[in-house]
Amino acid sequence: QVQVVESGGGLVQAGASLRLSCATSGRDFSSYAVGWFRQASGTEREFVAAISASGRGKDYQDSVKGRFTISRDNAKNTAYLQMNSLKPEDTAVYYCALAPTLGIPILLEYDSWGQGTQVTVSS
Repeated sequence: QVQVVESGGGLVQAGASLRLSCATSGRDFSSYAVGWFRQASGTEREFVAAISASGRGKDYQDSVKGRFTISRDNAKNTAYLQMNSLKPEDTAVYYCALAPTLGIPILLEYDSWGQGTQVTVSS
């Protein structure tokens, strides 16, 4: 049974930073790509960032480039999303997902999802 657990969300003011963690178990984490997604109230889930299995490949949504950094520690079976210069429009539930591919996945390749962690950014 694969487990994906996000943590690190919270309520912060605009301009602050948060680091989200995605802890996994039940898989060979180093063989899976990881993605972060978010869903604001009343909107569809959207892609935020992804990292390849090795960590060498990364991809970001345009609106977070230069502010968010995705990383992973395969020894700890954990991925991270460092979020700096947060804006009110970053407010959402953030989800971590795994894809059984070595490169940057497409949406349909993600097959294990966490329950999400709430990030709220006040102005």
